[in-house]
This record gives sequence, structure tokens and C-alpha cells, in this order.
Amino acid sequence: MPKALWIAHVEVTDPEAYGRYAEGAGPAIAKHGGKFIARAARYVTLEGADRARHVVSVFPSLEAAEACYRSPEYQAALDHARGASVRDLVIVELVEGAEL
Repeated sequence: MPKALWIAHVEVTDPEAYGRYAEGAGPAIAKHGGKFIARAARYVTLEGADRARHVVSVFPSLEAAEACYRSPEYQAALDHARGASVRDLVIVELVEGAEL
């Protein structure tokens, strides 16, 4: 089963509330086998809307990444991000044979 990337593009509008989201999201992501591979690192926007924060996590599978998102732990953390950020989030399955 191919691994999957959880890719978020975020504009934080309330840093305090978003900090509470981050505190809860990290453990929820780890619980589902996710690992951060990029978080608030340097970036270059070449096309599309610019968001100041980009986060990429790798999961064992697309199903694991989606289960994380739908989990009670992640949803509790996400309550802090709602109204504290503008976010785009996608899960993308890696092509067969891709290594990370």
C-alpha cells in the first residue's frame, strides 16, 4: 500500500488559538502513523494563493491519513484552528515505488 502525503497551506489569523491547534494536532498525527517532513520551512510560491505556512506529513497510507483527520483527537484540535486560520488541506497518495 503506497504512503500518502497530508499537505496543508495555512494563513494563521489568530496565533494563540492556532497554537492550541498545533499542540493537539501533533499527537493525533503521530497516533495515526504520521510524521512531519516539512513544517513552516522556507518556501517559494510559484503559482496560486500565497499562504505563509506550509505543512507536509507522510502517513503509512491514504486511509491512515484520512482516519487521522476524522479522528476525535484531531477534530478536537481542529476546533482551535477554525476561525483562527484559513486553510487548504489535501491528502495525496504517492505513486507506486516512491520512497520518502
